[in-house]
Amino acid sequence: MHRTHTCGELRITDINTTVTLSGWLQKSRDLGGMTFIDLRDRYGITQLAFNMETNAALCEQARKCGREFVLKVTGKVIERSSKNLNISTGEIEIEVTEFEILNESQTPPFTIEDNTDGGDDIRMKYRYLDIRRKPVRDNLLLRHKMSQQTRVYLDAQEFTEVETPVLIKSTPEGARDFVVPSRMNQGQFYALPQSPQTFKQLLMVAGMDRYYQIVKCFRDEDLRADRQPEFTQIDCEMSFVEQEDILNMFEGLVKHLFKNVKGINIDSLQRMTFADAAKYYGSDKPDTRFDMKFVELKSPDVETLHATSLLPSGFPVFDNAELVVGICAKGCAEYTRKQLDELTEFVKRPQIGATGLVYARVNADGSVKSSVDKFYDEATLKQWATAMNAAPGDLILIMAGQTDKTRKALCELRLEMGTRMGLRNPDVYSCLWVLDFPLLEFNEEENRWFAMHHPFTSPKPEDIALMNEGKFGQVRANAYDMVVNGVEVGGGSIRIFDKTLQAKMFDVLGFTKDEAQAQFGFLMNAFEYGAPPHGGIAFGFDRLCSLFGGENSIRDFIAFPKNNSGRDVMIDAPSEIDNKQLKELGIDVKK
Repeated sequence: MHRTHTCGELRITDINTTVTLSGWLQKSRDLGGMTFIDLRDRYGITQLAFNMETNAALCEQARKCGREFVLKVTGKVIERSSKNLNISTGEIEIEVTEFEILNESQTPPFTIEDNTDGGDDIRMKYRYLDIRRKPVRDNLLLRHKMSQQTRVYLDAQEFTEVETPVLIKSTPEGARDFVVPSRMNQGQFYALPQSPQTFKQLLMVAGMDRYYQIVKCFRDEDLRADRQPEFTQIDCEMSFVEQEDILNMFEGLVKHLFKNVKGINIDSLQRMTFADAAKYYGSDKPDTRFDMKFVELKSPDVETLHATSLLPSGFPVFDNAELVVGICAKGCAEYTRKQLDELTEFVKRPQIGATGLVYARVNADGSVKSSVDKFYDEATLKQWATAMNAAPGDLILIMAGQTDKTRKALCELRLEMGTRMGLRNPDVYSCLWVLDFPLLEFNEEENRWFAMHHPFTSPKPEDIALMNEGKFGQVRANAYDMVVNGVEVGGGSIRIFDKTLQAKMFDVLGFTKDEAQAQFGFLMNAFEYGAPPHGGIAFGFDRLCSLFGGENSIRDFIAFPKNNSGRDVMIDAPSEIDNKQLKELGIDVKK
């Protein structure tokens, strides 16, 4: 028997018990007459004590062991004289009577401790060592609990888990596919699924009624902290439902996860239209942990007389702008010129792309001092403060330009201010639904309409007439996204189940009948056999895990992630394959 207990199990009540433990040597301390070893396994750390007086040979053997040696010990549980209340086993130690080295170890390339000296690259290369560290191990255990509780909830709601194919057909919409050559059908290729979208709809046609799957998906796209080429979704679909049924069901799932994984009770989720999210936050995934809503001083929606009184002509930047909009940073009027210059440089960064920033301080006496004083009098500046609900001590930050670009830039500034002001606490959660997205968006370069979600998203019932009238830009999608702390964690829609409407959608997207049949004929054919009304949602499981773990990156919640170049540096993949394999696949051999 390699162990009778784990290294995180023993307590003061186990004193005088003889036990056997196995694990890795975390740390060793030689104090002359005594040697202490911290023995670690997945469950915790237990201190081992070797006494030179009572067993010199055993003590000498222990002193020769290096970090990460795999050890097996037997001994008696005794009370520690110097207790460590930071660990669960800190009141006891093992007085070792038998000692065995199960395996030796090279010195690891970084310290296997909570705060390691290893950088990202080296830890990715030796990921199997990185997982030995408690923070990474805890992240994977959190992921396990998330998947377990997801199944608990969905099973109780009579969902059936069904596996869908991994080798499927490539489609032209959405992100780039990973493709797989077929040996038996040379010159033809499978694609790895970006999602099981069409298969889950076919399962609804098949009468499965409620489906879910915790499923791997693949997208060949540039990587960020919250993206990987392979990722996991909680994928769900329901029959005979409307939007409200979906929102209630999956609001329940998220509440269940927060309660059973984090011990947090979440209130009913706020609901916000896409139009309001853009207008007040500049984003379709607003971070609502803090207020700081946008206030428009000039826009197509602001009455002309109101805009004129707030922004009398004279400042060309505002005069020529389509949108002038600002935020009020509470209590920030004391920002120094250096801090304000930093904010200006922040918004001028290429990834944000603003040309500048206007500020106004509301002083303690109620007067307003701005960076554009020579263009506007005190009365006008005070109107800005009133419009923005700014009190003495507040700082007003204003941007101007083309509507979409300016909103996007101010969104980034709002988030930056939220971070600087300590308003984005990762332990505070604000969840909401964003609804009523545009169904379609027009691409000027390609001169055609694209589906904002995917080609199977239904228009809102009251907007189908607009679709038939050709007013595509006004049509709203019967779609919904769930946002947590400014991160989109899930999205879905009510699907088109009527073959005539689906054919119309393909036509608007520029598919000929032959192209639609070639790409999606199997789905259209299935609709000929009585497709029920249906809808669903998919949650980004990796993103949910990172949010629950209080981190921005999903990498540490994936056992073996890829780096920013899409490489697995541990196994050195992707890699070349030999000429024999290429020939078997019918692929031209490199010269």
